[in-house]
Amino acid sequence: MGFRLSVTSALKGVSAAIAIISTTVLTTVLSAWLWISPAAALASAEISDVSYRDCPAEIGEGSVTSGGGIVRGADCFLVYGTVTNKTGKPIVNADVFGRIYDSTGNPVLQNRTRLGSIDEIPPGASEFSIRITVPDTQTGGDLQLKQFKASGFTGKVRR
Repeated sequence: MGFRLSVTSALKGVSAAIAIISTTVLTTVLSAWLWISPAAALASAEISDVSYRDCPAEIGEGSVTSGGGIVRGADCFLVYGTVTNKTGKPIVNADVFGRIYDSTGNPVLQNRTRLGSIDEIPPGASEFSIRITVPDTQTGGDLQLKQFKASGFTGKVRR
């Protein structure tokens, strides 16, 4: 009876050891895969000195937005500022996020914080601009630009 108990205990110990080794190997393999995966190289960039101006006539002429089957007039703006990449590597395919409010504090672009993209952000500080279109009913005064940031990749991303 004592022999059976020791064999059973030994088998349980071996099973536990195999489970630990399997988990360790799986964790190591997944970590290595994520380390070399381009998608794992997500990087952020700071955006500062954000402002806006009207689009040049050749870009913004005839801008319209849709709204429930109705075509409405729209105003075109170029949002611009400084983007700072501190990674030491170029950031590619960067999405620009931010919030834009009208002069009364109401969101100009409902449920939309992704405003555009920057193809490549070199290391250091550089200038950027993106085009936005805002319904003309919401641009009676100055726009407020808040919480701007950029997020992209430090490696090539397949499209």
